[in-house]
Amino acid sequence: MADQSTPVTGYPAHSATGYPNTATAYPYVAPPPNAPQNQGSYFHVAGNRYYSDPYASQQRATFVHRFFAILIGSILITGIIIFIMWLILRPQIPQFRIETLTLSNFNISSNSLVSGDWDARFTVRNPNSKITLYYDQIEAAVFHKSDSISETTVPPFAQTTKNQTAIKATFASLTAYVDDRDSINNERSHGTINFNIRMMARVRFRAGSWWARRRILRVYCPNLSVGVSSNSNGGTLVGGSKECRVGL
Repeated sequence: MADQSTPVTGYPAHSATGYPNTATAYPYVAPPPNAPQNQGSYFHVAGNRYYSDPYASQQRATFVHRFFAILIGSILITGIIIFIMWLILRPQIPQFRIETLTLSNFNISSNSLVSGDWDARFTVRNPNSKITLYYDQIEAAVFHKSDSISETTVPPFAQTTKNQTAIKATFASLTAYVDDRDSINNERSHGTINFNIRMMARVRFRAGSWWARRRILRVYCPNLSVGVSSNSNGGTLVGGSKECRVGL
């Protein structure tokens, strides 16, 4: 006969009071024998997307915050430096003025081909008190309305502070085609022909050892009325010298 004092396997043992002893009957499952002593690593599954390392996530967030803080700080410092330099130097664009424009050997044929010679003289002024200007290349063209008649180049030159320089541009055309021949003849019948000159210059700005990057300077001299009678092939600028528009 079985020993009645031995508890049946699978059932909770009874205490002296007669109630089941749950503390001994349902113990916690122990980790596997080979598991690390750190209980946290027992529940961590490597490569499982449901388990992440909070320390690594915090490091990434800190790196992103520092990166953007450095970037914003660099932009602010650069802007402050540029603003201070602008306050000190006060850079201004040069001023162009056309003094004379002479036309000779002018003719327009029945098939709308224009020939002639234009001699333009300009005064260029550097208004800056601390910046020297270097004109590396100047390209110029003479137009009638939107029709380009002739193009030329002007030799490079430099301008010190508060300097005024005279330059010359000579244009020659033999067979330039224009769309509106009747417009030229109509203007000529009234004693003048309106031309405009456009220029593009590559300019560098220098203040001491500081150099600014090269800029493209655009010059536009509109409404240049040249007196040309119907029986003459030449004339000069009407109304005296005129200011040109200048922009970067």
